[in-house]
Parts: sequence; structure tokens; C-alpha cells
Amino acid sequence: MIPLGGPVAAQGPVIPDFGEGSDCVVENRLFCPDWVRDNWSGTLQPALLEHVKLTIIAVAIGFVISFGAALLTHRLRLFEKPLVVFAAIVYTIPSLALFQLLVPITGLTTATVEVALVGYTLLILYRNILEGLRNVPPDVLEAARGMGLTRRQTLWRIELPLAVPATMAGLAVGLALVADALLVVAERALTPWNRSRRAA
Repeated sequence: MIPLGGPVAAQGPVIPDFGEGSDCVVENRLFCPDWVRDNWSGTLQPALLEHVKLTIIAVAIGFVISFGAALLTHRLRLFEKPLVVFAAIVYTIPSLALFQLLVPITGLTTATVEVALVGYTLLILYRNILEGLRNVPPDVLEAARGMGLTRRQTLWRIELPLAVPATMAGLAVGLALVADALLVVAERALTPWNRSRRAA
């Protein structure tokens, strides 16, 4: 124990004792099952649940926005080009740059992450939903009109059910995209030594 009032430097450096790691950890192997087991409940499981929650929220919000935009442009083609251009611009911005642009506005909050991730889902979901609606065979639409279905009934009973495969494909791609973006941000935040190494 260092005596009170005594010179700290004279006692030598204080090195914390974290115990001994396994051979896998010491040798820095690619995957260490024992480390995963020891850190699952305190570190990995909470981070995984947070990752899943952020991904689901972003894709759900993006789907609602894209669904509404697709329904609008399915009837009014005038809005298609502006919406596609906006979604494409957001999609091309690198994730880290977009997060940095949002921080002065929304701060270091969950909203910053969600706004960026929702923006990345828009182009994929919007285009897939719209293409699904427009790929309904003309003879099917003609048959619906012949049966006396109104425009709204045709949309809900014919067009939307037939657009489900394209919509589900967009959701799958959107989930993968958002999950990858979160992994990139997590890797960047958790490995600052890599940033300093690249800068050097």
C-alpha cells in the first residue's frame, strides 16, 4: 500500500491485475469460445440485444415511410423521381459521415443512429414495394375491374397481396444493410487504435 503523503512516482507504476487469460486470448486467435462464454451475459448479450432492437426499429420505420411513398407514387408518378433522387442521395452518403452530420442536430443519442439507418432503408424498400405494385399482370387488373372492384379494393385485394414477394425481398435486404451499418459503426467505436494507425 502506498503511504499517504508519500511520493507516488517512487513506488513504481501501478499495474492492475486482471488475472491470466487463456492461451486463445493470449495468442490473440481468431475466435475464443472461453472468452465468449465468460463475457456473454455481461457484455455480448446486452450488445446483441441492443443491435437487434436498433435494426428492427430502423427497418420498421423505414418500411412505413417507404410503403406510404410507394402508394403515393403508384398513383401519382409525378412524385417518383424526387423521392428516388432523395433516397439515392441519402443512400450514397457513408455511414460514419452521415452520423457526424447528424450529431450537431440530434446529439449523441439513439435518434442519431435511427435517423441514419432509416435513411439507408428508404431506397431499397421504396423501390421494391413500388416495383411489386407495378408488376401486377395487366390481365389480373382487368379481371378485377370486370368484377366491379373499386380502385381501393383492387389495391388492397389484388395489388398489395401480389406485391408481397418483392416487399419481403426488400425487407430482407434492408435488414442486412442496417445490421452491416451498425457493425461498421461498432467496430469504428470499439477499435480507436485502428483509427490512429490509419492516420499515422
